[in-house]
Amino acid sequence: MTGFEDFNFPAFNKMAADLRARGYVVENPAEHGVVDGAEWADYMAYDLTRLGLCGQVAVLPGWENSKGARLEVHIARELGMPVVNAHDLLDQLQGDSQSS
Repeated sequence: MTGFEDFNFPAFNKMAADLRARGYVVENPAEHGVVDGAEWADYMAYDLTRLGLCGQVAVLPGWENSKGARLEVHIARELGMPVVNAHDLLDQLQGDSQSS
């Protein structure tokens, strides 16, 4: 989210809402809030504790340009979690619901 306008919160929040509408439980780092005086490492330390609760990681476009997202993806992969493109996941879910 570092280096993105508004920390990419609008895209995070929209994707979280779309996934929740389809029944997913979403851990959205944009909802963790902004804390006065907190540094990047403080946010990452908290986010990484939340990552361990997840079954998969859904990334947004441009994630490769975020140091934090790269770290989260690396850890998720090392833990054997699937890492998917969030938009592809939504497309798949829409296709599944249309075929049922």
